[in-house]
Formats: sequence, C-alpha cells, structure tokens
Amino acid sequence: MKYISFAVPCYNSEGYMKHCIETLLKGEEDVEIILVDDGSKDKTGKIADEYQKKYPNIVKVVHKENGGHGSGVNKGLELATGLYYKVVDSDDWVDENALKIVLDTIKRLHKDKQDVDMMVVNYVYEKEGSQKVIRYAQTLPENRVFTWDEVGKFKKDAYLLMHSVIYKTSLLKKIHLQLPEKTFYVDNIFVYYPLPYVNTMYYLNVDFYRYFIGRSDQSVNEQVMIKRIDQQIFVTKTMIDFFDPYDYWESNKNCAKYLIHYIDIMMSVSSILLQVSNTKENQAKRKELWKYLKEKNPKLYRTCRLSLSGATCFPRALAVPVYRVAQKIYKFN
Repeated sequence: MKYISFAVPCYNSEGYMKHCIETLLKGEEDVEIILVDDGSKDKTGKIADEYQKKYPNIVKVVHKENGGHGSGVNKGLELATGLYYKVVDSDDWVDENALKIVLDTIKRLHKDKQDVDMMVVNYVYEKEGSQKVIRYAQTLPENRVFTWDEVGKFKKDAYLLMHSVIYKTSLLKKIHLQLPEKTFYVDNIFVYYPLPYVNTMYYLNVDFYRYFIGRSDQSVNEQVMIKRIDQQIFVTKTMIDFFDPYDYWESNKNCAKYLIHYIDIMMSVSSILLQVSNTKENQAKRKELWKYLKEKNPKLYRTCRLSLSGATCFPRALAVPVYRVAQKIYKFN
C-alpha cells in the first residue's frame, strides 16, 4: 500500500530536482513519487526517466506540454494512488527523519481506522545562511485527531500553506479539485478550497517541509510577484468567488474564521504589492480589487477593511514603510 503520493511538478529543474527526489525516496515502498515533467527544455525529463527506471515500484513519470504549476498538481492528483497526497516543489525537499515520523503516524491512524482529512506539519524557510520554522503549536492540538472546534487563532505569519498540509487523496478527488493552468500562485487555491470539506485533522509538530528561498527567478520573489500581479489578483478573486465564509459561521465557526483570515491575507499580499510598485495603473488595480470584494461580499469587505489588509489601503507613504517593518519582523519573502 502507498501511504503518501508525492507529486513533484518539474520545469527546467535539472539543477536541483535530484536533492528533492532523494529525500522523498527515504519513504521507500510506503510512498509513490510522481514526477511531472511540465514541458521542460533541459535534462529534467531524462533525469526523471532515470529515477523511474531505477525505482519502478516507487517512481512514476509523466511528460506533458507546459501548463504551469497547477497543471502539474492536477496531473499528479489524477495519477495518485496513495492514501494521502502531498505536493513538493522540485527545488524544495523534506526532512528524512520527519518523513519517517509522518509515515509512522499515518500507518498507525490507518490501522486504527482513524484516517484524517488533513494532516498538518511544520515547514522551514531555507534561506542562504538562515532558517525560519513555521509551527502551529499555539493553534492546533498536537499528536491526536481533532476537529475545527478545537482550532485556535492562527498567527499572521503562520497560516496554512501548501508546504504544511497533507490532504487525504480521496477528499481531493471527491471535491473534484482542479487548479487553474498557466497561472502562478494557485497553491493558495489548493489549500483554501478543500477546507470546508475537512472534518478531521492531525497536527505533527515536526519540521517536515523545507522551503527554499533564494533564487532570483522564484515566483515568490517580490519583483517577480509584482510583474505577475495580474495572476495574484486572479487567484485572489477566484478564492473570493468560491464561497461565502459566513455561510459556515453557524455550522463551523472556526473554519469560517480561518477562511476569512485567508482572504484577508490574500487581499493584503495583492494590495501591498500594488502599493509597492507605485504606478498609476497598479493603484487603479488595487482600487478595483477592493471594489470587486465589496460588490461580491460586502460583509467580508468590511471585515477586511478593519483587519490586516485594510492597513494596505493607507496612503502609500505610510503603508509601504509599515510593510517593510513587518518584513523584517516576520522574515517573509
């Protein structure tokens, strides 16, 4: 039985993908590794094929036309046979000791017929010369099955990302999760959309996922994000359109609170990047984005204006310096 299907979307990844794959191989026969060659123009496809030949019972390879990160995640989910589904970017990796703990926990829960909808683990920002660990110990119960009723308040710098969640494969397939293609930042949709369907969770306080920060061409580089701001806005609007968080307020208040929190974060990121760019065109886009939220969901708009994202609507001379201070304090990208 495969307990985790690891999907690794790869595009021109020849320089770093081996390190990623080698860490995943420590899961041995308990895992499957789905390498999605997304139309690479270098030796990515060849390297993937070599791993499949060497580890035919663990590694699957698919070669496809370029469709972007979301396309790779979609293809991986389509092929996944494991009990759980985890996306690992090809320039990232996992901690081998933590992987053993994760697998042992999943096996125990499965044996006890307590498979959960979502497992949460810590992730580590791996920057040159420094690390920052994102943990959830102040928010989530540790080492036991729990529901939304027991979820506390998330810190602003410790919300759930693709790096920290491991979803049950059958849940993602049941809700027909399908990410937009040829679009960056869809990892937010991957995390956000399944949340109202999650009933049971399990948090392991282990530093599992290693998130590499440092390449100038990374999608999370500030200048790259500004260049791709239309895609960030598209993803934010898509998440606004999915559902009204307040529809869950009576039946699942903590889930509703987190959905609101996530939209607040997305509005903050989009809005402050538009401020930082300091062009008339992007200032107009910022106003249009807030108008979109107001028209789509007036209540959510009012909540966000009074929260973190509302501060990004201050005059630029105030909003940007506050953002720079927050960067230094929280050490985000």
